[in-house]
Amino acid sequence: MYRLTVMYGHPEDPAEFDRYYREVHIPLARQMKGLTGWTIGKCMSAEAGNPPPYYLIVSLYAESATAMQHILESPEGQATIADVPTFATGGVMFMYDEEEVLIPVQLESP
Repeated sequence: MYRLTVMYGHPEDPAEFDRYYREVHIPLARQMKGLTGWTIGKCMSAEAGNPPPYYLIVSLYAESATAMQHILESPEGQATIADVPTFATGGVMFMYDEEEVLIPVQLESP
């Protein structure tokens, strides 16, 4: 599985970041075709009183590096990428990797 991790720095206005991300960016990004998974998570510090280096971490998954490239080069992918500077006032870092699952996530049924 191929993964693109997007790490957002702490925004100038966290409430506005959250609103924009949920109401504008996610609907825009949902238009990208071919993703096999997508997770988001707000960062929390493992040490009391020590803020985490990032505000939000997002993982996008595709079958391969080539598949991810096609997704990001599509008009929908380009629109999503172009939107990032609109709300990422704390900076953003993109990182690719081949993910190796050692223990699969077990989801409980409701």
